Amino acid sequence: MKRTINHSELLLNEDGSVFHLHLKPGDVGDYVVLVGDPSRVNLVASFFSETEKNVRNREFVSSVGRYGDKRITVVSTGIGQDNIDIVLNELDALVNVDFATMQERERIVPLNLVRLGTSGAVRPDLREGDCVLSGISVGIDSLLRFYAGGDSVCLTEFEEAFLEQMAWSPQLSRPYAVAANPELAARFADMTVEGITLSAPGFYAPQGRWLRLRPLFPDLVERLERFEFRGKRFANIEMESSALFALAALMGHKAVTICLVIAQRVRGSGNAGYQDGMKTLVEKVLNRL
Repeated sequence: MKRTINHSELLLNEDGSVFHLHLKPGDVGDYVVLVGDPSRVNLVASFFSETEKNVRNREFVSSVGRYGDKRITVVSTGIGQDNIDIVLNELDALVNVDFATMQERERIVPLNLVRLGTSGAVRPDLREGDCVLSGISVGIDSLLRFYAGGDSVCLTEFEEAFLEQMAWSPQLSRPYAVAANPELAARFADMTVEGITLSAPGFYAPQGRWLRLRPLFPDLVERLERFEFRGKRFANIEMESSALFALAALMGHKAVTICLVIAQRVRGSGNAGYQDGMKTLVEKVLNRL
């Protein structure tokens, strides 16, 4: 017998939309483009030949439209893995839960999820303006540990190597490593640099930044720069991909992340004026879809 989801578990608004995103079943396109910054939704939508819908609630801004022959939904997630938890669960519910019966549908619909973000490079050969494809994301948050069966999508040998080489503190959650969907990632291979991404649960100490409060790992960037696993090395740090890859894999979706480098952590340089580079990246990704 199918489990019925309580209305307190999946909150719906009076108009039948999901609680946070304010999207309804039918609003999810062939591809879902995820961005952190709500203002970036307008950038992606500016390339649409036609727009069906625009909705906004808190940091969650969405637009549904067409680019060529593809129907695209672009959603802003805000910052961090906790927001990815909200966005992924509500997007999945929109296509895989029957809101009339509040039960999982017989046929699971896989989503194609492409995250476009910004990041700091931890490899000296990467430059500001380069585009990094996250082949593997390592989460140093604890989100995945709250989901039963989470280990089934993890790269266990990689995690063990990370714990050892990074001399990881027992005070912190056990890191989890999850790969991007290889089929989706292959579409962008020739326009990106592939590497490992660290997904941090904060922007300052969790990424080794030191303002007035000393981080537990002030040498985090140096440790990441030294790390190697079967020829793979860390390329960048951001804050969302671990949750995206893990939840997508558990739910049966395909996910990939491409990040524009806006800070070079090894050299200590940064560029907040990256808008032209992001516009170019968005257009290239839409063309590949």
